[in-house]
Amino acid sequence: MSIQSNSIKASNEDTTEPLKLPRNTPLTGAEILWATLAGEGVDTVFGYPGGAILPAYDALRKFPVRHVLVRHEQGAAHMADGYARACGKVGVAIATSGPGATNLVTGIATAMMDSIPMVCITGQVSSKALGSDAFQEVDITGITLPITKHNYLVTRAEDVAPTLREAFQIAQSGRPGPVLVDITKDAQQNTAIFDFDAAAPKPYRPHPMLRAESGSITEAIELLKQAKRPLILAGHGILQSGAMDEVLQFAERGRIPVACTLLGLGAVPASHPLNLGMMGMHGESWVNNAIQQADLLLAFGMRFDDRVTGNLATYAQNAKKIHIEIDPSEINKNVKVDVALIGDLRQVLKTLLPLLPEGTDARWISAINAMKGDAAVRDIVNLPDNGHLYAAHVINDIWHATEGRAIIVTDVGQHQMWEAQYYKHDHPNTLITSGGLGTMGFALPAAIGAKVAQPEKDVWVIVGDGGFQMTAAELSTIQQERLKIHIAVINNGFLGMVRQWQEAFYDKNYACSPILSPDFVKLADAHGISAAHVRSRAEVVPTVQKALQQDGAYLINFQVEQEDAVYPMIAPGAALHDMIRRPQHNPLVETAEDE
Repeated sequence: MSIQSNSIKASNEDTTEPLKLPRNTPLTGAEILWATLAGEGVDTVFGYPGGAILPAYDALRKFPVRHVLVRHEQGAAHMADGYARACGKVGVAIATSGPGATNLVTGIATAMMDSIPMVCITGQVSSKALGSDAFQEVDITGITLPITKHNYLVTRAEDVAPTLREAFQIAQSGRPGPVLVDITKDAQQNTAIFDFDAAAPKPYRPHPMLRAESGSITEAIELLKQAKRPLILAGHGILQSGAMDEVLQFAERGRIPVACTLLGLGAVPASHPLNLGMMGMHGESWVNNAIQQADLLLAFGMRFDDRVTGNLATYAQNAKKIHIEIDPSEINKNVKVDVALIGDLRQVLKTLLPLLPEGTDARWISAINAMKGDAAVRDIVNLPDNGHLYAAHVINDIWHATEGRAIIVTDVGQHQMWEAQYYKHDHPNTLITSGGLGTMGFALPAAIGAKVAQPEKDVWVIVGDGGFQMTAAELSTIQQERLKIHIAVINNGFLGMVRQWQEAFYDKNYACSPILSPDFVKLADAHGISAAHVRSRAEVVPTVQKALQQDGAYLINFQVEQEDAVYPMIAPGAALHDMIRRPQHNPLVETAEDE
């Protein structure tokens, strides 16, 4: 079965070259919108038309910008987010006023929590109708004020270009984040002189605080010289700063082991001997114990989120702490630190590296390796087939089949943690996931954005049966855009992480966590997408290989063990070292993953 694509690609070819228009060209505000986006190097936007934004859609045909038609505006925000994470450029989402704008909110909040550069453009009722409760009027700037770096209401055509250009600057500068630009319908319809260069914002000038002071550099080096058990905490800021090489040089020169946050995975190759793995609530036991035993923590571009610290009163009590962070508001917010180096991580590390003493003592690394024991064995490709299919099997086999080179986009829940444990990320920006907000429904649309940004890359969606149903309508977007995306549905018939918490903390009262799903293979077929059911371990690899060989998208419904759980696990309010381990009767204990 197939569906003919009627994808909107705009009337001209994609380009990243700035649009050349004569100076002092009179254009409508709608035309200025697209001319400014093209000038900023935007070649793709994700959106959904509606009344208040129709002037902009009418003008789209004149400009070299590809428009991806989503099925829900939340999908547009997640696609712009995934696009930005995959290629580093600003993602752009567009929607109409009222419900179109409010449907963007969850995606904007997701980007804000994970510091993703994104510009969302919304249509608004005409300026004369503002405040009158007109049809589809909503105060979207007021609604999004807490979840954007900045937002704007534009009521004049002449303000469209300078506002958009400033929005792009804000989205990318310092700690990245989303910016919303709300443009009234009359501002889109009226005309003004367009001059891209004249609309340039003032040059970005970092706050004076965003410069590591020499005294703090000296203090940091002194702490490093004294430390016997140092540990690097590698966060998402490493990837955003592009500091992967500097972090690796730092770790190797000082012989300092590295622990990663969820969003920091891939910043240091998973196979590197100094990379210990993931920390936190579902992190490796030896990683959490190493943090608790360290005498110096070096926090690189991470914010001491509650999921990585556990109980703050018992967190790394014997460790001095150095925090390198571009956002001054994160310093001492959750964990009091001894030295704060405020600035761009890459630049700060370049300053520190020539001063860093070479590490010669291997006892600390040996002690951590002794803590690991056999627990480091997470490659379960050779685990005997006992008739049960586990999510860990699936993810581990996908890792082998893709040779660890795919871009993996996960949803939120148990499968997200299993992916972090069983797919080894040796390459940066190969894991795209919602960390701070934990947004179910994120994976499928974010993968569309990632594939549009990196069409030559293999892109896999790993999603639970619950989260998949939240945004499954975007299968039509995949088919309309003819995108080769592989979708692995980890189907256990439950809202898996909710069920796990109910098992652990609510006496197995599985209230409202069992979930009925449609036949996902038939659902995919209805969208013109090939698909297959997998119920046994022996079927996993052949079906994954079949997906890889397909010309188009492919969905695999993996019917996995229903009541499996993610281990280790730290209970809410517990200390980082106080982990719940896998029960011995569980067949996966053969991997010794949690010892």
